Amino acid sequence: MDATNALGEFLRARRALVRPQDVGLPGGGLRRVPGLRREEVAMLSGISSDYYLRLEQGRDRKPSVQVLEAIARVLRLDDDATAYLVGLAQERPVDVRHPARTRSPSRSEQVPASVLQLIDGWPRNPAYVQNRYTDVLGANALAKALTPNYAPGVNVLRAVFLDPAERAQRRDWEDLTEEGVAVLRAYAGPHADDPRLRDLVGDLSVRSERFRTLWARHEVRPWRGRLSHLTHPQVGDLDLYSDKFSMDGTDGLTVVVFHAEPGSRSAELLDILGSLSVPGHDDRDTQQEQPVEEQ
Repeated sequence: MDATNALGEFLRARRALVRPQDVGLPGGGLRRVPGLRREEVAMLSGISSDYYLRLEQGRDRKPSVQVLEAIARVLRLDDDATAYLVGLAQERPVDVRHPARTRSPSRSEQVPASVLQLIDGWPRNPAYVQNRYTDVLGANALAKALTPNYAPGVNVLRAVFLDPAERAQRRDWEDLTEEGVAVLRAYAGPHADDPRLRDLVGDLSVRSERFRTLWARHEVRPWRGRLSHLTHPQVGDLDLYSDKFSMDGTDGLTVVVFHAEPGSRSAELLDILGSLSVPGHDDRDTQQEQPVEEQ
């Protein structure tokens, strides 16, 4: 992750994903790298090749929005990726004590007791609280019963990529990992020098080939609600909707809540899972306390 030239890194990665025929140019011929050449992007964007080269090399960091939008059209970026591209070129606040670094936000991550009480009172909705790095900071009993990785101290993204049991439970693992990396990349754009983010990306890059491949694509997507397809070892297949709610007054904490279609088989199975997770049930402690490393 290049914190010094995030704009150029993004342009290079997305340029490599566009085929000449996608933008009306003849394909074929000898190309040393995949995708479009720099001069082709420049020509189609209506700018000089030299200026585009300066953008990729980080020698011009203040392109106009009009130029960026023209490049975005050539690179076939959607609205989310275009907004991300424009954001990369915006000036970020500088810490006057360390001019070379961007000022980082506060790292206070205390979950309000009232929020924990709130989600504990949802017997039919698995819910957990996470930070911007997908570290779980709090969860209700039904979330922990859904997967032991929805427990305080677990990083959900690491679990999804590295825990074989978690992967086996996710029938939509391919889509889930793609979305997860795109969401993380959307945060990384203006925060590429965040040390915790760099540690997370570095660790996953070393340990997961799938993560390395997805991270290199530079796809960006804000987190939106999704339909998750899971296979639970006790109750079988579940199809659950999930939504995320930001918590005001915190440093990027969010509540993730799951629910099933009313009257569906998944709703019935979720109720059964809830009955298995009540205090005193033999299986409850086993599910909640099994650490990711020992699975």
